[in-house]
Amino acid sequence: MKQIPKFKNEEEERDFWSTHDTTDYIESMVEVKGDFTNLKPSTKTITIRVTESLLNSLKLLAHKQDVPYQSLIKIYLSEKIKEKTR
Repeated sequence: MKQIPKFKNEEEERDFWSTHDTTDYIESMVEVKGDFTNLKPSTKTITIRVTESLLNSLKLLAHKQDVPYQSLIKIYLSEKIKEKTR
């Protein structure tokens, strides 16, 4: 079993792996657990047209809940989609 050498820096490691096959070192590799609990999903900006009165109502509700109105819209959309897909 081949042992993975200690590298002085990333460049040295990159050079090593560009000329060596990782399968020769598979038994000496250590499993690393990743924590992706704080990973945020990708978002896409959209434009929707709403009446001024609807927007004002949303802003008022958001202010009462101490959240940005755009966040409140996302909450309401998410809740409605969950309700409709049950």
